[in-house]
Parts: sequence; structure tokens; C-alpha cells
Amino acid sequence: MIKIALADDNTFLIKSAQEKLSFFDDFNIKLIAVNGIDLIEKLEANHNVDLILMDIEMPKMDGIEATAVIKQKFPQIKIIMLTVFDNDENIFKSIKAGADGYLLKEVSPRDLQQGILDTMGGGATMTPSIALKTLKLFRNPITFETPENADSIKLTTRETEVLEQLSKGLKYDAIAKNLFVSPGTVRKHIENIYTKLQVHNKLEAIQKARDNKLI
Repeated sequence: MIKIALADDNTFLIKSAQEKLSFFDDFNIKLIAVNGIDLIEKLEANHNVDLILMDIEMPKMDGIEATAVIKQKFPQIKIIMLTVFDNDENIFKSIKAGADGYLLKEVSPRDLQQGILDTMGGGATMTPSIALKTLKLFRNPITFETPENADSIKLTTRETEVLEQLSKGLKYDAIAKNLFVSPGTVRKHIENIYTKLQVHNKLEAIQKARDNKLI
């Protein structure tokens, strides 16, 4: 029986991971944490865990910081990053922090099971697209610093509010209701955000905004 911890601040995504793991009798979810600090505190109380499925974007302490701390305190615990973000910086920093694998949350239950088994067997599991990016990073190392154009990107207060709600997984209608505007207005704000950030989809917008400390 492999004892697993889940670290994610999104309850929907925690349930999704639980459902995927529930197909297999050899997995036992020992604990669930909503951020890095919560996870470390729970492990210090009881670190009888074999493997952690770690989200990256979490409040208080993100998954990369938590990975570095846990690998120092409990080096025997395996850590697989389980995230929606596949940008080079997250991959590089996760590996540097000591992650044993990197999977995207769209992974199928069977591939997740195999990834866990491979990792517990001493391997390093990765979504194929992540493995390719990792190879490219090692062939052409990149220095990750604060983007030079960070100060040149300016979002209005309303655009920032829309983006923050978008980053929480809310749909256009829900954002419109929360901000007391029409769904059409929300769409217009998002179009402006995409233009200013020079991105083409929601995930790119959220990631670039976080990289530039806009949200």
C-alpha cells in the first residue's frame, strides 16, 4: 500500500485527484493539505507518507518552496508535481527543488498510477511534453529572473480583479455576477488583458500575470 498526500488549494482538483486514485487498491490517501505550510505542519505531526502529489500555485507557500523544504526535512518522501502549468520556469525550479516527477493535471488515472509506481520504483515520471521541455532546458540552460518588461505591463484595477477571479477557476458569468457587470463586459476586459499581456489563452494570461507580480 502506497501512502499518498495531496497538496492543492482547489477543492475541485483535490476531488479530481481523489477520484483518479480511487480506481486503484494499492493507494491510500493519508492526508490533504491546502498549501505548503499546511502540508509541512501535517507532515511534522505525522510523516508516515510515501509520496506527495504537489500543486505548484498555492497561497502562503507554493509547491516549489514546499518541495525544497520537505526534501530537506524528509528526503525519503517522493514528490510528483501535479499542475496545470507547464512553463519552463516552473519545470526548472521544481526539478532544482528536488521534485521526483512532473505531471499535468489532465493525466489519465492509468498514467497517474503508472507514474506513481515508476517514481516509487526509483524512476522519474514526466508527462511527455514536460520531458521534452526538460531536455531542451538542459541543452539550452536559461537564467530565470524577473522579466525586464515587468514594469511596462499595466492592468487597470478592474482588469486585475477579472484576472484574479479567472485565476480561481471562475466562469465568465460568475465573474460578471461578482463584479456587478455583464458577461460581455467581462469578455471585453479579458480581451484587453490578453492584448496587454500578449497571450492567447487563460492559462498563459494567469501564468504571465503571476510571473510579473500582477496578481
